[in-house]
Amino acid sequence: MNLLKNKTIAIIGGGPGGLTLARLLQIQGADVKVYERDTHKDARQQGATLDLHYESGLRALREAGLMDAFRANYRPGADRMRITDKHANIKFEDAFNNDELGERDRPEIDRGPLQNILLNSLQPSTVVWGSHITGLKQTGDTWQVEFKNGTTISADIVIGADGANSKIRPYITPIKPFYAGVTVIEGAVYHSAEATSRIHELLNGGKIFALNDEKTLVVSSKGDGSLVFYTGCKTDENWVRNCGIDFTDKAQVLAWFKAEFAGWDSIWLELFENASGSFTPRPQYCMPLDQTWQAQPNITMLGDAAHLMPPFAGEGVNMAMLDAVELSEQLTSNTHPDLQTAIAAYEHQMRARASETAKETMINTDALHAPDALEFMVNLIS
Repeated sequence: MNLLKNKTIAIIGGGPGGLTLARLLQIQGADVKVYERDTHKDARQQGATLDLHYESGLRALREAGLMDAFRANYRPGADRMRITDKHANIKFEDAFNNDELGERDRPEIDRGPLQNILLNSLQPSTVVWGSHITGLKQTGDTWQVEFKNGTTISADIVIGADGANSKIRPYITPIKPFYAGVTVIEGAVYHSAEATSRIHELLNGGKIFALNDEKTLVVSSKGDGSLVFYTGCKTDENWVRNCGIDFTDKAQVLAWFKAEFAGWDSIWLELFENASGSFTPRPQYCMPLDQTWQAQPNITMLGDAAHLMPPFAGEGVNMAMLDAVELSEQLTSNTHPDLQTAIAAYEHQMRARASETAKETMINTDALHAPDALEFMVNLIS
């Protein structure tokens, strides 16, 4: 039984999860469009590199027939990791030699090239750019999807792949995330070799995890010669709103870092003094580990929309891409009598898997912002 025959599918959100799902469904002959709020593929700065896991992210690319493209674009050597204390003393380093793409490997790829691989695999005009969703209305068995630009489209099935602040999620469940206790501040430096020479040398083309004083500082190299960095500090939930810092003002953020990270080596100041553009504060949230809801017949979600969690287990993009694999399998299976049963099977499997990962993530979040975080991180990696 072809559950998708004569059905139009609207995927809301053009991140790795949404694009992977579109590719997998198109392989099966489905009629699918991706609606992305960005005006074009280069509209926003892409964050840190992604390490794809054999059983999830790489599995999705294998099933999508995209491993040759991945091999041509991933970054051998970008998996190098150095763990340091606040004085930039190296306490542990490893190059995981993820050059063979085997089961134990976690090769790195920049977000931009991964996005391009997925975009180039889709049929022309699959992605409708500049489509910022404002709401849904159900008309009989179909959804009317309304966008900020005034357009409205009709779809038989809607899939939310629109991230942490999903507009689709409230139509599926009222369950909201809880605050994880940590706020991250993100910044970027272009031309890092010239702008931050000491950090660039310490980075060695890979990643730095600096831990001390119940705080974290993560620095990640990118293939275009830039780097991105993230501080992690325990704050109250409303700190970003109440702290009085203008995160577009480099001087204010630098002053905050000097005070908050007092006693840390001056090498880290290179990051804030040479940052490009504004900083982005990100309070970290996590969906309840025991969340559940009743499956609907024509709407579901994947990735952060379904199971938002902090980034301290490195699973976010991998889980979204695995969601895409499992959802496409259920929607194109011949074993389900109807779409609601297929969606229920996917959601049950997805929630169980996400719950286990979220539990691990919350343990890591707490441990990496604890007094013995450095010892924990070295033991975790080694």
